[in-house]
Amino acid sequence: MPHGRFAASFDSPTVDVIVDCGNPILNYTLDGFIKVGGVGVAHAVLQDTFAILKKGIPMYLPYRMSPPFNAGLVAGVYAGVEYGIERARGKTDWKNAAIGGALTGALLSFSDGTFTHDKIIQHSITGGAIATASEFIRNIT
Repeated sequence: MPHGRFAASFDSPTVDVIVDCGNPILNYTLDGFIKVGGVGVAHAVLQDTFAILKKGIPMYLPYRMSPPFNAGLVAGVYAGVEYGIERARGKTDWKNAAIGGALTGALLSFSDGTFTHDKIIQHSITGGAIATASEFIRNIT
């Protein structure tokens, strides 16, 4: 019977969160969702706090949580898809990022319910281009 395990460490300047659900693809997916979604939530809370201090009126925080949730969802789907492609190909290179970004873009074009073939192709190209560019930039140093 698989079990879940969660560990976190706060070492300056990085924060490592380890999620162990017994399945590597699920681990990568949850890790991407938690890291990017957590940053988005912190950003939304800080913006809301600034609005309260500046104007004295609170924003509607649950409404402001939708973009961080969506960003975490995109990151989680991308991390899981890229890991799956890496395992299937048996290689770690920029092509995994390109394919993972394209598949993630295509999958996320279905999220709003108003998808068309053009929108799927556009999101696939955009996702692949962004993922490939970030992989190249990450490997420059």
